Amino acid sequence: MKILITGSKGMLAKAVINRFKDDNELILTDRDTLDITKIEDVIAFVKVNNPEIIINCAAYTAVDKAEEDNEQAEKVNSIGPMNLAIACKSVNAILVHISTDYVFKGDLNTKLCYKETDKTEPITVYGITKLHGEEAVMKNCSKYYIFRTAWLFGDGKNFVKTMINIGKEMPFVRVVADQHGSPTYTEDLADIIYQAINKKIEYGIYHATNLGFTTWYEFTQEIYDLSDIKCEVQPIKSEEFKTAAVRPKNSKLSKDKLIEAGIEIPIYQDALKRYLKNELK
Repeated sequence: MKILITGSKGMLAKAVINRFKDDNELILTDRDTLDITKIEDVIAFVKVNNPEIIINCAAYTAVDKAEEDNEQAEKVNSIGPMNLAIACKSVNAILVHISTDYVFKGDLNTKLCYKETDKTEPITVYGITKLHGEEAVMKNCSKYYIFRTAWLFGDGKNFVKTMINIGKEMPFVRVVADQHGSPTYTEDLADIIYQAINKKIEYGIYHATNLGFTTWYEFTQEIYDLSDIKCEVQPIKSEEFKTAAVRPKNSKLSKDKLIEAGIEIPIYQDALKRYLKNELK
């Protein structure tokens, strides 16, 4: 298949490229080769290249910065996906779009998980613009997969690498213990996308993270245990770690819909072990 991948220099895109490169013809773009916020450029590029699938990995992901940069976040997270959806429809292509747990308010009881059908109620600029992107995709094309994900780590700047660097230099680290979610290895998310396309599951919205739930505090402890780092991890509350954008207390996404569609998803503990083995040699 001929597949166009946007945001090709990003952490997730690297994993997607790695998963799809062997048996597909890939067309790679970044902000320098294709500005997805410009409709004329997008339509022209897509018509010339005529991909069967577009995987949109381009996004404005600076959650805190977005609070003061609403216009640019809206362009990239909302206008960009709309343009890609319009272009997809013009060549009858499938659009794969990556979204986020931030489309929810994040205050659901942490004993529960968010389902795809639950009410979206974002409270940050990032979450609002990502929800606008979802709505634009659904409005402008019918052949789409929207994968909501969270807590990504992989080949690039990420929480795991940051904690390892801190742990090697500091005697202790204070980590938020009241935010719940699923750490997600980009290689596994890329494989979920690969499975969905090749198994031709029903179009729609899916929650896509590794299986299992934890907190940032507990996850840090697991990182240090596996890395043999002797750094004390001290739990703190979200209110003690001030950020411009409010972080969701509950980022737990139910994967039942993906599992019922026949998609295999590894647990995050296994994903972490593979990441530490493969990426941090």
